Amino acid sequence: MLVIFLIIFLMTVVGNSLIILAVRINCKLQTPMYFFLSNLSVLEMCYTSITIPNIVFSLARGTNVISFNGCIIQVYLFTLCATTECILLACMACDRYVAICRPLHYTVIINRVVCLCLAALAWLSGILNATINTVVTAGLWFCGANSIERLYCEVQPLIRLSCSDTHINYILVTLSGAVFGATCLIFILTSYVFILVTIFKIPSRSSRKKTFSTCASHITVVVLYFGALIFMYLLPNNGSSEKKTSSQKIDSIISMIYAIMIPMLNPIIYSFRNQQIIGALKNTILLFQKKGFD
Repeated sequence: MLVIFLIIFLMTVVGNSLIILAVRINCKLQTPMYFFLSNLSVLEMCYTSITIPNIVFSLARGTNVISFNGCIIQVYLFTLCATTECILLACMACDRYVAICRPLHYTVIINRVVCLCLAALAWLSGILNATINTVVTAGLWFCGANSIERLYCEVQPLIRLSCSDTHINYILVTLSGAVFGATCLIFILTSYVFILVTIFKIPSRSSRKKTFSTCASHITVVVLYFGALIFMYLLPNNGSSEKKTSSQKIDSIISMIYAIMIPMLNPIIYSFRNQQIIGALKNTILLFQKKGFD
């Protein structure tokens, strides 16, 4: 298991780093879509750095114990990343909507300033949401069991362990999910309804296919990420103790998918059948090989 997690960590860091470098040094990729993709790649590396090093260290020691302060830091960083990713995916949907539905106004609407503002909004929203939820969670009193059924610390499992009144915590978690999760998902779905309507109006079949292909990678990531979140947070955990145990195990598996597997898969998804990215990645690798020989 230790080797597997190390491989996943290396693949995630290398894959996302190559995406960032390719976008950075290739003039053809200096567009809003790839700007947001670079932000997403940075975020995916943060996700992996929060979870996998601690998992690897725990496996090496033969114990999965983490200090309370370490757990709270994980909660903060993980909440920050989850919030930011929801908004970034919504920004990417907005970019695709303008590019396909209002192509003549694209450079005016999605300009450099707008891109920077949207990226700043995503990261600052993540910081704000993480700070509020983490401060309130850190103030809880824990007097009973101190074990969570996940590979890392997150807000909801900690709330379930607390002996304090968690009414305010659940309100904050619900508001957070509604504002940053449900709202972003509704925005993305609405954008793609208009995008699909516009694509179906294109007379040429080859043009429809080419236009839709620019959205395929983003749609795949949205389905994987929000699908995992919905499955995890809408999964009922009431009933018998056996059902609760089974639910917790499934919850742990799904949380590992969206926190560890998706960050590793994102570079592959965005590179698959994207000739611009593939070409840029090849040029980036050749450039480093040339520098190495020099």
